[in-house]
Amino acid sequence: MVAQNLVPGVVMSVGGLAAAMIGARWWAVVVCLGLSLAVTALQLVFPQESEHRLGWWKNRRAYRHRRSQLRQTRRHRGL
Repeated sequence: MVAQNLVPGVVMSVGGLAAAMIGARWWAVVVCLGLSLAVTALQLVFPQESEHRLGWWKNRRAYRHRRSQLRQTRRHRGL
């Protein structure tokens, strides 16, 4: 299964979004553009192939487990 690339769609929709928001409040424009950039950034941050995605989640879970153990050790020692 091929993952759909969201970047061209977001880039094309920014023009339509800008035209639709003519006269809108500045904060509404910033929120809409920020959300569209966040969706695009998610695709760049998370791996798109399923075997890579599974490895990423496993590594993240192991990292969080090690971090929580380190915090517990520091609390126990009083650091």
